[in-house]
Parts: sequence; structure tokens; C-alpha cells
Amino acid sequence: MSATPALIVAIDGPSGTGKSSTSRAVAARLGMRYLDTGAQYRAATWWMLHNGIDTTDPAAVAAAAGKPEIVSGTDPSGPTITVDGTDVSVPIRGPEVTGAVSAVSAVPEIRARITELQRSAARSAGPGIVVEGRDIGTTVLPDADLKIFLTASPEARAARRSGELAGTRNAVTLEATREALARRDAADSSRKASPLAKAADAVEIDTSELTLEQVIQRVITLVEERQDAKRHATA
Repeated sequence: MSATPALIVAIDGPSGTGKSSTSRAVAARLGMRYLDTGAQYRAATWWMLHNGIDTTDPAAVAAAAGKPEIVSGTDPSGPTITVDGTDVSVPIRGPEVTGAVSAVSAVPEIRARITELQRSAARSAGPGIVVEGRDIGTTVLPDADLKIFLTASPEARAARRSGELAGTRNAVTLEATREALARRDAADSSRKASPLAKAADAVEIDTSELTLEQVIQRVITLVEERQDAKRHATA
């Protein structure tokens, strides 16, 4: 039997749709690499805050866009993210970064820098890679072998995100979570540089009524079908 073709899989969608959990699981089960692009924008935001850059000033953020050295590990069993050699996997999930990341990620110079890192990671992933984010299928990797767009109802997304935060210092009410997600959606969808959008050729999966395992299996099926098609095309 011929070798399994290496695919680039782009999984986009807003927060709370199960994007990260699904992407990591699919990559792990299929022996592929995994890239959390949102973590890269959070890492850039952490650096700005850590270095006293006004994240509400696009010009200041743009001027510093090329300074942080961001390195992403792509092992789905333990993805890592460092900035200038410092492990920032925990602090980038804190409320300060969360509150500033939309503004920072909207700056074109930041998006250009991070997009370059993402494309480089995708090109160097020998066994194939699952790349998750908000503009992967439309801007970063428009020629990806498979594009998937995950969506879910506002209620389902808020419930999932609240569940993720339960018991942490970031715990908030369901309504507050829903409002925060709505604000993030508005910011991501309306920004001029690479807004959140579904690629025309993406497969949409509504995860509202699905378990995580059901979503994972649907995506795995799509990936395997695309692998089979690519294998036959090159036979």
C-alpha cells in the first residue's frame, strides 16, 4: 500500500466551537503536526504587554511587530509556545492577554509577521499538519488540501467556554462569557486585515449538538477521504 499523503488541513472558526480540542485530537490520531495560530497572536500580545507597548496604539504595535521571537512547537501531544526563549503557554491564556489580543492581532504588520511564521510551519511539516485559526483557509493557506469551518450556536459556545474557565481564576458567568465571545466575533469579523471568514470551499460543521468525539470523527473522516483522493491522484 502506498504511503499516506501529507496533507495541510486548515480548521477555522470562532471561539467556543471546539476548534482547538478537535484539531489537536485529529492531528494526534493521524500522526500529523498541529499548529495553534491563536497562541502565536497571544504570544505577540504578551510580548507587547510585557515590554510596555500600548496595545491600543496600532502604530506602536506595528513598530514593534518584528521584535519578538516566537517559536511554536507542533507536537499535538504537547504543543509549546515560547517568546524570546521564555515559555509563555500559561500567561498567554490570562485575562490581560485575552483582553488585548483582538486589538493587537488586527494590526496588519502583526498579521503579516505571524502569517509568515504559519506558512513556514506548514511547509516544514513532513507528515502533514492541522492548522487552526480564524483566517487559515482564506488568507494564510488558501491552497490547503482540506478546509473546515467549525461553527456553533452562541449558547453552545458560551457554555463550552464557561466550562473551560470553571474553577480557574478566569471563571465568569455564562452571560458574561457570551457577551465576551460576541465582542471577539465582532472584532475578528470586522477587522480590515484578514477577518474571520469561511472560505468558499470549506466544509462547514455545526458542532452545537455534537459531542467532541463526534466532531473529531467527522473531521478524521474528511481528512482520510482527502488522503485517499490524493493517493489515487498521484498513483
